Amino acid sequence: MAVKTASEAKLDMVSLGECMLRLSPPGHGRIEFSNLMEVWVGGGEYNVAYALARLGLRTGFVSRIVDNPLGHIILNHGRSVGMDMSHVLIAPYDGVGKKDRIGLNFTEVGTGVRASVTLYDRGHSAAMNMQPGMLKIDELFAGGVRWLNTGGLFSALSSGTAGVVKEVLQAARQHGTTISYDLNFRSKLWPAKQAQEVTPDLVRMVDCLIGNEEDFQKVLGIDVAGVDENLSALDTAAYEHMVEKVVSHYPNIKMVGTTLREVKSGLINNWSAILWHDGKFYRSRRFEGLEIEDRVGGGDGFCSGLAYGFLNGMSPQDAVDLGAAHGALLQTTRGDTSQISHSELMHVFKGGSARIVR
Repeated sequence: MAVKTASEAKLDMVSLGECMLRLSPPGHGRIEFSNLMEVWVGGGEYNVAYALARLGLRTGFVSRIVDNPLGHIILNHGRSVGMDMSHVLIAPYDGVGKKDRIGLNFTEVGTGVRASVTLYDRGHSAAMNMQPGMLKIDELFAGGVRWLNTGGLFSALSSGTAGVVKEVLQAARQHGTTISYDLNFRSKLWPAKQAQEVTPDLVRMVDCLIGNEEDFQKVLGIDVAGVDENLSALDTAAYEHMVEKVVSHYPNIKMVGTTLREVKSGLINNWSAILWHDGKFYRSRRFEGLEIEDRVGGGDGFCSGLAYGFLNGMSPQDAVDLGAAHGALLQTTRGDTSQISHSELMHVFKGGSARIVR
């Protein structure tokens, strides 16, 4: 997979999507009984660009937000790690959010047999109301962009956002930009039938496809043989067969990354990943009995780690190992976005232990 060199572009990665504010009870508390909420910034596409900025790459974000304090939280959060937020459209605030608002989600972090739960409050958001033609796409790609990342979370919001994704993917292809698309199926955003009607046209323009077992089943209609409905035990060979089906349907795809999560409890998962690249499969290190603080954003951590590897000329094996390590590390902290440093990532990637650092 040919990726532009750093000298050919102003930005290493740009992500297109929605960013929201997440409100969570401290620890493993319940939303219903909480009188205190933590505020976190996050969104599937945004999380990838944010993580790469923390790892030292030049990244940007493309979206639409509201000109009020909630929107400014998002702008400040991105700018704090050096993300280019100049392509984020700013909608005027009408005082009550009738037309445009910042999307919210309320998330409980599960424990034991109680799963993590997300409650959306994101209707009529500024990002959801985006339409083709709003973005200055020529300006976005004028300085050169090595990698564009977007996905199913943004495409699912409305017919307008699906149109924006198509518009930007077409421009990215014209400019020789590598494209990754995370399928990221959410049943609360759209039914599988609609996802399967919209997504194929977008995937035909993609170089790198990211997704887990449910994503491939619900979004592309490709089943994984031998997997129970609770996804409690995963057969890597079955996933490799699934990926072979995907690339036979979409010959434009040069790389497929898949995370494998076996849920033992809300706080204990087995975690690994596989990568298909140039006709060959690569399996990551397996994180057995991974102790989790907050699982939200683990897949975004994998996606950003994988992209970091290819943007820095790593081998496919090292790239999938780096992606799995970053996803594992990201789940050890609260919130959606990465709090992981480059040195921490390299330590775990190289097989380092969790011995105290002092």
